[in-house]
Amino acid sequence: MKPTALTRVLPAAIAAVFLVLAPAALLAGGAKITIVNGNAPGVGFNDTTPAAPVGGNTGTTVGAQRLIAFQRAATIWGSLLDSPVEIRIQATFSALDCNAVSAVLGSAGPALVVSDFPGARVSGTLYPVALAGKQAGTRDPRFGTTDIRANFNMNLGTANCLAGVPWYYGLDNNHGAAVDLVHVLLHEFGHGLGFLTLVDLSSGLESMALPDIFERNILDINSGKTWPELSPADRAVSVLNTRHVVWNGSRGRAAALTTLSPGTPVLTVNSPGNIAGDYLAGAASFGPHLTNSGLSGQVVLATDAADTLGPSTTDGCSPLTNASAIAGKIALVDRGPTNGNCTFVLKARNCQNAGAIAVLVADNVAGSPPSDLGGADDSVTIPAIRITLADGATLRAGIAAGLNVTLRLNTAVLAGADATGRPLLNSTNPIISGSSISHWDTIAFPNLLMEPNINGDLPLDSVDLTLPVLQDIGWFPDLDLDGVPDDQDNCKNVANPDQADVNHNGIGDPCERFKTKSPRHGAPRGVKTH
Repeated sequence: MKPTALTRVLPAAIAAVFLVLAPAALLAGGAKITIVNGNAPGVGFNDTTPAAPVGGNTGTTVGAQRLIAFQRAATIWGSLLDSPVEIRIQATFSALDCNAVSAVLGSAGPALVVSDFPGARVSGTLYPVALAGKQAGTRDPRFGTTDIRANFNMNLGTANCLAGVPWYYGLDNNHGAAVDLVHVLLHEFGHGLGFLTLVDLSSGLESMALPDIFERNILDINSGKTWPELSPADRAVSVLNTRHVVWNGSRGRAAALTTLSPGTPVLTVNSPGNIAGDYLAGAASFGPHLTNSGLSGQVVLATDAADTLGPSTTDGCSPLTNASAIAGKIALVDRGPTNGNCTFVLKARNCQNAGAIAVLVADNVAGSPPSDLGGADDSVTIPAIRITLADGATLRAGIAAGLNVTLRLNTAVLAGADATGRPLLNSTNPIISGSSISHWDTIAFPNLLMEPNINGDLPLDSVDLTLPVLQDIGWFPDLDLDGVPDDQDNCKNVANPDQADVNHNGIGDPCERFKTKSPRHGAPRGVKTH
């Protein structure tokens, strides 16, 4: 994962000069999405700094390339969604929080949420205004003129803003080490279209004392209840219920079964008996993949010198001092320090050089679930996993009693789903602001668009599980834009809002009068592959 952050907030109103750009093309069905440029002259979208065309983006200035990338993301979403009401995105580039090693990329969210409007499919429920427009079939005066507000970092890649990691404005996914703007926009527009809950995660209180449409599809596995069925106190507990909060919408569940790959990493403690059982594990992006049969061995705490690479004698940052004890065993090391000098790859290499057959990296800060281990090094030939600080302490206490573990891949469970195949939402303990719940769990594989961080291996123009989730909350396919879902429509290709069928043969009257057919817009919803 990239060392970047994405904020997940509803942006404040932006006062600026507006320039309306050409909307995304409206095909059969579809949605017209218009980008409204909110930047002042010479700034953001209006930056006149010369730029060479790149990756299919023909803009010749930085500002023009930004506009084209925004329009590409709008066109992708416009081809996948159906709405008779124009979706307007007020967009800007500005200076956002960043430093030399990290940066806020940007944010987008609904400009307004509304409930109980004419045409609302679920009463007493908050909807993002773009979805409300679709279901109402018209722009209600209460909806205003802006549906989504988006603001992105204009300084990315400069000396004091994630130095050397700029935006990539190309449209071909060849971003290399840069941050692909189109991917980030697809992600953030997903939030603006409704992939988020409005619940206060700390208190469990619902916004305006009403459930939101996304929340209605959140299920707590332990209680077997959806979030609207829980009390605020119970929702606040559920937020922290690591890997036990799932998406319960039917389309999202069905899509997960064909999108996610089999195999969830697991650490099984075989002995001593008092701590035996399965523990959560984060996989490594380097070294060999875990297998279903697994790798078992005795665990030994690795020791090394406390030096400039790492101040601890158990961080594995330097060559191990107990190589004879480590040889043929599984090494346990601590994460840290976080100064960039001691990477996960370096720890694994030091353990491998000492003869270890595998590596366990125990986190150095409290939190669950354990994140993956990032990095790349083809010379690492032993598996590695990450465990939580608490589990690391438990395992360390069991070493004297002959700690034996198995690192394995549970292929009976999809990577990013529960045992029944329902996709996992990002329930974390503690809460991670802007990350928890309104994203997928980072254990998902292949990596998904709506994980908390933008992964560099996302396929070109893919929105994977995001589309079926949006369909679950009410973005139903509606080819003829008559407000009747295609799977219920007796005349999918010609508007027939009242479902007139004089002869009661199941074919709507307009379709009997007009035998022409319109091809469904867009391609099948893409999913990521290896």
